[in-house]
Amino acid sequence: MASNTKKVTHDFPPYFKVYKDGTIERYLNTVYVPPGLDTATGVQSKDVVVSPETGVKARIFIPKIDGPPQKLPLLVHYHGGAFSIASAFDTNGTNYLNSLVSHGNIIAVSIDYRLAPEHPLPIAYDDSWAALQWVATHSNGSGPEPWLNKYADLGRVFLEGESAGANIAHHVAVRAGSTGLAGLTITGVLAVHPFFGVKQHDALYKYVCPSSDLDDDPNLNPEVDPNLKKMACKRVLVCVAENDELRDRAGAYYGTLAKSEWGGRVELYETLDGDHCFHMFSDPNTEKVKHLVKKMVDFIYQ
Repeated sequence: MASNTKKVTHDFPPYFKVYKDGTIERYLNTVYVPPGLDTATGVQSKDVVVSPETGVKARIFIPKIDGPPQKLPLLVHYHGGAFSIASAFDTNGTNYLNSLVSHGNIIAVSIDYRLAPEHPLPIAYDDSWAALQWVATHSNGSGPEPWLNKYADLGRVFLEGESAGANIAHHVAVRAGSTGLAGLTITGVLAVHPFFGVKQHDALYKYVCPSSDLDDDPNLNPEVDPNLKKMACKRVLVCVAENDELRDRAGAYYGTLAKSEWGGRVELYETLDGDHCFHMFSDPNTEKVKHLVKKMVDFIYQ
């Protein structure tokens, strides 16, 4: 018979469960892949420390560059996983960004923010904001990371994420506009299958963000955010998937932006017969993934 300390007090499949003794067990083990040269695409990657104080790191991706160095658009990526699983260093994210960086001829920085529930929200938001501030230190070409100094065009920065990561990208864009951030220009946000709450996940979000008021939380309901009109970018691409349980809330996010005082341009792109975050778990050569990647690249180069 299990001891009382091993009784489950909170269970949020497929993410994690919590035992009475405080132990947290994740349902899925993250499969990490080292950085380096991806022979299929020619993309190179390496890992860097963003903040020695918090331990936050990032993985930087650069495409195969023929000829003299050139400044390329910079994509700052925030991974999904209900704020509680996955990593900037996992197999799915690395394969996806290798493909996107290669097809788009862009630079990407994927942020490995700290995960809930060990680090409850707003820590992931704060880590992600601090990471963008770190990126901005490269504005004069003398930042701590040579690849960003040499190749990144900080006048063309895009924030991008899937699911919870799209929620983070939105938060960071609003934060940049409301508090100000010198050194870079956020041109656009790519919100792929964004998470803005659904009733069946209220208990999960309340657990990872104990301070949340749910429907009155601007991170879940941008419509109630007085700072929405200050969102730093001028363009947003909202990508939805037909079979995704988050589709309706993502569509509401699109509608909120369209009717808000923000004043930018928002576009909605739907993948028919697509599942939530299919592009992270599918062969990048499938037609659905290729069409989504092309749409994202076209958005960046508009």
